[in-house]
Amino acid sequence: MAANNRRMSGKKGAQVGSGGQRRKGLEGKGPTPPAEMRKGHKKNRVANAKAKQAVRRPVARGRGGKSASELVVGRNPVVEALREGVPASTLYVQQFIDNDERVREALQLAAERGGINLMEAPRPELDRMTNGLNHQGLVLQVPPYEYAHPEDLVAAAHDEGADPLIVALDGVTDPRNLGAVVRSVSAFGGHGVVVPERRSAGMTAGAWKTSAGTAARTPVARATNLTRTLEACKKAGITVVGLAADGEVELGDLEALGGPVVIVVGSEGKGLSRLVGETCDHRVRIPMPGGAESLNAGVAAGIVLYEAARRRR
Repeated sequence: MAANNRRMSGKKGAQVGSGGQRRKGLEGKGPTPPAEMRKGHKKNRVANAKAKQAVRRPVARGRGGKSASELVVGRNPVVEALREGVPASTLYVQQFIDNDERVREALQLAAERGGINLMEAPRPELDRMTNGLNHQGLVLQVPPYEYAHPEDLVAAAHDEGADPLIVALDGVTDPRNLGAVVRSVSAFGGHGVVVPERRSAGMTAGAWKTSAGTAARTPVARATNLTRTLEACKKAGITVVGLAADGEVELGDLEALGGPVVIVVGSEGKGLSRLVGETCDHRVRIPMPGGAESLNAGVAAGIVLYEAARRRR
């Protein structure tokens, strides 16, 4: 009876059958979240209002030199994008989210980067924003990429007193290949990458990640018509070199790589389109004694850029 009386009493302290709940209640809950994430705080109310407006406002399609805004969805993709320095404008976090390591890291990275708005939104709002994708409570908004004009790449080379070294992509639709090409152009002293406006990969979050941060200093230009852009380069005294498995010239024999040049890389499957291939001054093949039929765009561009950089030294 003594035990029962103690259980029913109003005294504080451990109760019979508490199962260690009091001990668990004393465990730390991690660092204090930012003001925007604390329910009832003025900044939290302001952030919620902004989140609702942003979610309901449709994302504008880019015109001219800008692409459309992009959303990175899910805990792992968001954390990876923030780790790789992908430009971001807003990090949306679901209300009452389970605060695991990925959520904490995303909040920490966003705070350390600066310039990234933190907004809390209810799950239905995030569901509408992502069209029902499994966002896991984290959504990162990537602002529109500002493309350069192809003429800007040539002008930048001349300003440096160097011969232009540019890579143009024809029919390459995988953003990871674009990111790899940007990384190679940066590594070997190139002046930028040109992509067609249609049927081509753009500077998405995936391309930014693959570029390993080099997209911040290597411009990507967008051409309304790639063939006309290449013809304009030829008129400006720049040699246009297309990569093709059946090219007439082997890479090591091409002296033109030591001067002003645009290297055109096609897709792994179809290669160069007919009009672009006909526009090239030279069609060059990469010797592959191992018997492989083709290389992806990122690898092929890296090999030719290395050869161009070697000749320029």
